[in-house]
Amino acid sequence: MSAETGAGGGAHVQIGSISGGSQAFGDHGRADSTNVTIVPGQGYERLLGAVRTLRGELDGAEGHTPEDEELDAELVAVEREIGRTGSSGPLTRLRTLLERYGAATATAASVTAVLQAIAQIPG
Repeated sequence: MSAETGAGGGAHVQIGSISGGSQAFGDHGRADSTNVTIVPGQGYERLLGAVRTLRGELDGAEGHTPEDEELDAELVAVEREIGRTGSSGPLTRLRTLLERYGAATATAASVTAVLQAIAQIPG
């Protein structure tokens, strides 16, 4: 951010970038900010941890297949929804993808952990 006095006595302010937080400008500017912390619902915290572990294993695996990409996209969607709302909609699609994917040796334990976490969520 730079500020200088322009020709004619007026001020000139140039801002390159602003991200996060609240900003207010002018004589009567006012910035209010409300922060909300979402706490995952019962069982979703465990699911979130298992999803993140599985995503990490998928990320570290060599030679991603279309099935890897499809599963990762679904895991990202579930992770975002839990982070945004504290819960997730129906987990049927994720469960189906995991059941098909479960044969992958490198991720079998993590797939099982996610399936077990889904099974413990009421509803």
